[in-house]
Amino acid sequence: MKDVRGILILVTLQLVGCQRDAAGPLHRPGPEATTVTVATVTNVAWDKTVSVIGSLSPKDEATVAAQVDGAVERTLVDFGDRVRSNQDLAFIDTASYEAQLEQAVGNLAKADANLVNAQQNFERLQKLKAEGIASASDFDQAKAQLDQWAAEVKAARGAAGVARLNLQRSQVQAPFDGAIAQRFVGRGDYVKGGSALFHVVNDAVLRFIFPVPERYASLVQKGLPVSFGVDNYPGEAFIGSVFLISPAVTTASRAFNVGALVTNTHFRLKANSFARGFLVLERGSPTAVVPLESVVSFAGVTKVFIVENHRARSRSVQTGRIRNGLQEILDGVNLGDQVVVTGQGRLTDGATVAIQPGEPPGLTDPPPAAANDPPGVTARHENH
Repeated sequence: MKDVRGILILVTLQLVGCQRDAAGPLHRPGPEATTVTVATVTNVAWDKTVSVIGSLSPKDEATVAAQVDGAVERTLVDFGDRVRSNQDLAFIDTASYEAQLEQAVGNLAKADANLVNAQQNFERLQKLKAEGIASASDFDQAKAQLDQWAAEVKAARGAAGVARLNLQRSQVQAPFDGAIAQRFVGRGDYVKGGSALFHVVNDAVLRFIFPVPERYASLVQKGLPVSFGVDNYPGEAFIGSVFLISPAVTTASRAFNVGALVTNTHFRLKANSFARGFLVLERGSPTAVVPLESVVSFAGVTKVFIVENHRARSRSVQTGRIRNGLQEILDGVNLGDQVVVTGQGRLTDGATVAIQPGEPPGLTDPPPAAANDPPGVTARHENH
C-alpha cells in the first residue's frame, strides 16, 4: 500500500512539472515606459548675427580753444545750446584787437605813401643820371630808399594781416553744426592762446563703436546693418550701418573695432551713451532650432533628451537665440534628431520612453527675420 502511494505522488509531481514547462519560463515585469512628446530638430531661416556692445560717440567733436590772449568780454552760449557752423560763441578783448588793426592799417597807409614818394624820387634821378646831371651816389641813394620803403610796405601789410586775423580770432566761432557739451569760461576770465573755452559735439550723426571677435573678420563688410538699443529707450531699436572697420586685431581681446553711422533723428540719442544690440552678418542663414520647452538647464548644465530606439539619451547642448518659442542650438544635436518636449522631468539617461502622438509645440509658425526683433534677443549667439 505504501508503495502505491509513493508511485501516485511521483506521477503527480511529474505532471505538474510538465505543465510548468509547457507554460514557459517565469517573466519578471520591467520598468514602465515614460510617456513623452517629441519634436524634430529642424532648420529655419534666421539672420546670422553677432551680439555687440559699445558706446555712441559723436561723429565730430572739438574743444574750442582761445587763439588770442585777453579777457573774455562775454559768452553767447551755454551747455545744451545748439549752434551752427561759424556762429559766434564768445568775444575776447575785441576792442583791443580792433585798435591794433586800426594802427596796423595806418602804418600800412604811411608806408604806401613813403613808397610812392621814393618811387617818384628814384624815377627823377634816373632821368637826371641819363642826362649826366645827377651823380651816381645820388642815384644809388634813391634806389636804396625805394627798396627800403618797398620792404616797409610788405612788413606793414603783414602786420595789418596779423591784426585783422587776431581780430577775427577774438570772435570765437563754432567749428561745425552741433551742440555745446560744456562751457569752461565766463565773462571776465582772462585766457591765453590754447585755453579751453567750449566743448562742441556734432550729435546729428553718431558713431556706434563696438568690438567684434576676430573669427568674424571675413564676414564684416561696410554697409552691413546694425540694430541696437539704449537704456533710456527700453525695447526700442535703432538702426545704423557699418562704415568703419579696424585693420588690426587687439591682442588682449582678440577682437577688432567696427564703427556704424547712426542718424540721430530729433537728437533723441545722447553722445557717449552705452548701447547693445547685434550686427547682421548674413540674411536668412539656416539655423538649427528646437522648442524652448525641450531645453533643460540645471546646475550650470544645459541639455536636451534625444530619443533613440525608444530610449532617452541626454545630450549637452550649446544654445543661442530665443525667438517665438524656439531655441537656437549651436552645438550638441543633429538635424533630424527627435528631442523630448514634454515629460523630460521624469527622465534619466537611458530611460525607456513611449512617444505620444500629436503636434509638438513651438514649430507651427515660421519665425520673423532677425532685423525685426528688438535688441537683446541674441543671447550667447557670438559663440557659433
